[in-house]
Amino acid sequence: MFSPSFNITNKILMNISKIEAAEEVIKHSPLLPLWEKQFKEDAIIRSTYHGTHIEGNKLAKGDAKDILEGRDVIGRPRDIQEIINYRRVIEFIDDEARRKIDKITELLIKKIHRIVTDKVLNAENLGEFRSKQVIIRNSATGEVTFRPPPPLEVPFLMREFIYWINRDDRNDIHPVIKAGIAHHELVRIHPFIDGNGRVARVLATLILLLGGYDIRRFFSLEEYYDKDAVSYYQNLQKASSGDLSTWLEYFTSGAAIEFDKIKEKILKLSKDVKMKEKFGGQQIYLTERQMKVIEYLSDVGFLQNQMFGSVFPDVSEDTVLRDLQDLIKKGLIKKVGSTKGARYVMV
Repeated sequence: MFSPSFNITNKILMNISKIEAAEEVIKHSPLLPLWEKQFKEDAIIRSTYHGTHIEGNKLAKGDAKDILEGRDVIGRPRDIQEIINYRRVIEFIDDEARRKIDKITELLIKKIHRIVTDKVLNAENLGEFRSKQVIIRNSATGEVTFRPPPPLEVPFLMREFIYWINRDDRNDIHPVIKAGIAHHELVRIHPFIDGNGRVARVLATLILLLGGYDIRRFFSLEEYYDKDAVSYYQNLQKASSGDLSTWLEYFTSGAAIEFDKIKEKILKLSKDVKMKEKFGGQQIYLTERQMKVIEYLSDVGFLQNQMFGSVFPDVSEDTVLRDLQDLIKKGLIKKVGSTKGARYVMV
């Protein structure tokens, strides 16, 4: 029976407390962008690029963005397809999370694999457990670094793993820790001939989303792993001894860093800690230009008509004035004076 071994260290506790604190700020921030779609798109681009780059995809981040936005890119067909697949799998797990699925099933994990490896692997390997023994080598030295379980054991190990994810007392484990354990265990079992890392990272994200840790889907754990891939693989390997404590310290640290980055983005829009009380807890949605106005006023202190051209070089004065009038109606800013020299300031 699968029973992960780990200790809840001070580092894990500290990381989880940072995650909880960041999530609380984000959830209750009084100002949120009307264009939060762009926050999500940015997270998807980062997840897609870094989630495939760490596996050897040679496309640049700009190429990944172009592919996702429907523009033509010159590159290896496999690399382009991997980007397309990763976007599709992110949309798939988002849909599953919105549906609040009750269980992670074998069929679900196989479907994730099919999406991730579509047109990349041969059809007979899509969503099917491997029938061959594989070994993981150090690409620089050729040394065998990991030998996954034999293929005959894979179906049994996966059944045990899935039972553990769905067991009745599953809510006793913090979702972030559960996601970290699931990530490692899927990599350890290595159930598929290829694409295991991508499936593991996607599954961990789905577990976070189902556990309520979605922070509007602005985050990308893949970026954290890819920025120091050596550390990522070393920490996975350390846990092959059976003790997951060090791996969970690493995993929760990545989640804490990413959640904190999102918190800081949101706080740039809500620098006034009393703003929430001012608006009775109601969240106010702003356009991209209005957010820029708020950021500018927070940094400079005031905005005048003659400054419009430098702040918004490609926007007409009338358009900026309409945005300012809307911000005045929302009670966020006020106009001081009535001539051309009038100033707009934060309330």
